[in-house]
Amino acid sequence: MSEFFSTVREPIAYEGPESDNPLAFRWYDADRMVGDRTMAEHLRMAVCYWHSFNWPGNDVFGEGTFDRPWLDPALDPMVAARAKMEAAFEFFEKLRIPYFCFHDHDVSPPGASFAQETANLMTLAEEMAGHMERTGVGLLWGTARLFGHPRFMAGAATNPDPAVFARAAAQVKNCLEVTHQLGGENYVLWGGREGYETLLNTDLGREFDQLGRFLTMVVEHKHAIGFTGTILLEPKPQEPTKHQYDYDSQTCYAFLQRYGLENEVKVNIEVNHATLSGHDFQHEIAVAAACGILGSVDANRGDDRLGWDTDQFPNSVEQMSLAVYEILRAGGFSTGGFNFDTKLRRMSTRREDLFHAHIGGMDTMARSLLVAHQMLSDGVLESYRSQRYQGWGTGLGSEILDGTGPGVSLASLHELVAAEELDPQPVSGRQEELENLVNRYIDRVR
Repeated sequence: MSEFFSTVREPIAYEGPESDNPLAFRWYDADRMVGDRTMAEHLRMAVCYWHSFNWPGNDVFGEGTFDRPWLDPALDPMVAARAKMEAAFEFFEKLRIPYFCFHDHDVSPPGASFAQETANLMTLAEEMAGHMERTGVGLLWGTARLFGHPRFMAGAATNPDPAVFARAAAQVKNCLEVTHQLGGENYVLWGGREGYETLLNTDLGREFDQLGRFLTMVVEHKHAIGFTGTILLEPKPQEPTKHQYDYDSQTCYAFLQRYGLENEVKVNIEVNHATLSGHDFQHEIAVAAACGILGSVDANRGDDRLGWDTDQFPNSVEQMSLAVYEILRAGGFSTGGFNFDTKLRRMSTRREDLFHAHIGGMDTMARSLLVAHQMLSDGVLESYRSQRYQGWGTGLGSEILDGTGPGVSLASLHELVAAEELDPQPVSGRQEELENLVNRYIDRVR
């Protein structure tokens, strides 16, 4: 295929905050040191294959609007897949993005049989390896598309038909092995339809056990093939089902504990999914970090006036700074990163719009990193937190936590309060002062 993004002649370069060039980075300087890592090493950003190259720009009310010639149904599926791959890697290389992510069926056509589906994926994976070697772009994670085909209308792992479970397991085996073959650093399981529409025909306990068994089998196969990446579960509360079992980070942690997988599986948290679950994105990151299951992030945003997953590109430095702060507090990413699980708006039909969208998202993440790192380095929030909880480090607080002295039981605490007439006074949380402090960091970061 000839050059697809022909209006973007040169790779996107860093030009600094004063630049007015719409096809240049203003904040993302890949080699800039931020603490002991470069920006690229901190953020580990990725382009998603599906929305960027396999989505025609349709919605439930309208047909596709995008210029994606490889999606023409008249094309031979393998010819189309190769054209799509060439365009994708042209984009990755010109954007200078270090990683990408994919679903199996977005890279490779399913075919008329499972044998053909497997052969198609293996053939195209080998060709993809060549593109990766040529461009230096790595694979952040792969995943199997276990939600689009009608067979998965009632779920994959949680389906009432064990034959569907088996078909999903076979598809995951293929995709996990390809991810391993391509040097992928993680493997994601998004339970797109692992939930229910009505309890009138649903056995919750049985479906929990099925999903737990499925995840266990994935972990076992990971070890069997020597895959050293991280298995990630992606929380989402609903959509397309009324209720999904991987509702949020805390729900996922409880589920993993129930099936003894809390040390094997982490979470891939999406901003828009956090919003749909009624949480701030910062909250989801903090919970996952506190539980030891923070793995990776899908960086996007929703629309406050729409009640569904709009997958828009991130543009709020304030929101992202608070989330990146929690990631840095937890030690930063190991195998994870920020994947732009994002869609252009249907009216953004120029080919170069895909560049403008990603440049804006990458600059937002880079500036957020600078804000978060400076706040953490200065220790202003950590100092306040330590002061606020200092009573728990000594005396009565430590005795309560250790179960010693007066803190050994409710009865002993009752005696203490009665004897000493404990009457602690409220202490200000200083929320507004701290919010203003964050804004000052956002204003002055360079």
